[in-house]
Amino acid sequence: MIIGAGPAGLTAAYHLCKKGRTSLVLEKDLVVGGISRTVSFKDNLFDIGGHRFFTKIDAARDMWQEVLREDLLHRKRLSRIYYNKKFFFYPIRPMNALQGLGLWNSTLIIMSYLHAHLFPHKKEDTFEQWVTNRFGRRLYNIFFKTYTEKVWGMPCTEIRAEWAAQRIKGLSLLSALGSALLKKQRSKARNVAKTLIDSFDYPRLGPGMMWQAVSRIVHERGSMVDLGREVQKVFWDREEQRITAVEVMSRGEREVITGAEFISSMPLRELIQKFRPAVPAEVLTAANNLSYRDFLTVALVVNRPELFPDNWIYIHDPLVRLGRVQNFKNWSPDMVPDRMKSCIGLEYFCSEGDDIWSMEDRALIELGKKEVGMIGLLDPADVADGCVVRMPKAYPAYDSQYRMMLDILKKFLDGFGNLHLVGRNGLHRYNNQDHSMYTAMLAVENIHGARHDLWRVNDEQEYHEYCERH
Repeated sequence: MIIGAGPAGLTAAYHLCKKGRTSLVLEKDLVVGGISRTVSFKDNLFDIGGHRFFTKIDAARDMWQEVLREDLLHRKRLSRIYYNKKFFFYPIRPMNALQGLGLWNSTLIIMSYLHAHLFPHKKEDTFEQWVTNRFGRRLYNIFFKTYTEKVWGMPCTEIRAEWAAQRIKGLSLLSALGSALLKKQRSKARNVAKTLIDSFDYPRLGPGMMWQAVSRIVHERGSMVDLGREVQKVFWDREEQRITAVEVMSRGEREVITGAEFISSMPLRELIQKFRPAVPAEVLTAANNLSYRDFLTVALVVNRPELFPDNWIYIHDPLVRLGRVQNFKNWSPDMVPDRMKSCIGLEYFCSEGDDIWSMEDRALIELGKKEVGMIGLLDPADVADGCVVRMPKAYPAYDSQYRMMLDILKKFLDGFGNLHLVGRNGLHRYNNQDHSMYTAMLAVENIHGARHDLWRVNDEQEYHEYCERH
């Protein structure tokens, strides 16, 4: 039994099929892929955020190539930061940064970096401390603080350092400058920070193409992927500490389905809340205290064949709510059916129920047109159409209490022999697609006798090498 048809759940089903095992995948949505889906709006395709297919995990790369074959394109990367009404290349290009920031400001950045190097924070508990130690206070304030607080809706002093360690590990001011100056083949280097890669693979019709194909393969090999089937209760035996069955709602009807092994990628908070009988009070409180950041995309169809050369642009301007802009035609030309038009995705980070989340679609489209016009990326009059897609629980939050809550939940769940948590939300860990896939692969191995610690995937840079050795 697999709960969730995102990258983790479908990877588990795929690898179970390879071992001759069938499975039932239950997905409450009507489309596969989770946050890695591809949305079609009047034949224009767009991601829920951009999804690069880049990894240091060979097993994930092999699966992408095995499934997609010639439909896996190799793309050059171009991304920039919009700050102080100027565009800065990211990864850093020294002359561009010097020209945009000015000689005096650049000098102060270097001095600030040297100060941080000589007198670093002794503790790295928060995002602010982690980044400042590696980039200096001044560069942190320019290129990290505003955008990060826009993403998470909380001060950087409240965000745990673990998030920075996962998302930008291996990166510092010196590594960024050195990589730019030496012009290395960053995408081919095994030891390069993921943030610095200058090329990546991408499915011809978006990431959803991958997961639709996996779903078809799973069906052909005798397993089932049932959409519109929401798990509402998870039954467990207190004495044996095993999951015994799930109650599923579909088209207004309830069904109880028993199973021997359960793989879950549903949000960890929801999983614990659905346990029947109820879990101990301390465990339920810990689950209730896990928080998430939600996300929506305003997709705009524009009457222009070309807009800007970037794959995506980070918007650091505090005067707009917009967080990031994706230009999907630059990810793959086949994402836009009319060569005389473009399709862009405007990304807003929000929380369920706040003003952005609750805004009507038409108002969001007008807001998006206005803000992207303010930045100068296009003329709002050129926008032909638009739509909005909301994605709840897109990002598990690394707030000040998440680690303590997660420790309580791990202690409780580690006693279950037939429950395997996988994926970003299943483990409440801000994993990339490849890490989510890898947790599922290891879960399948655990079902067949291995003893991998899934909580450690993406916990340290060379975890996959550790697993291969052990």
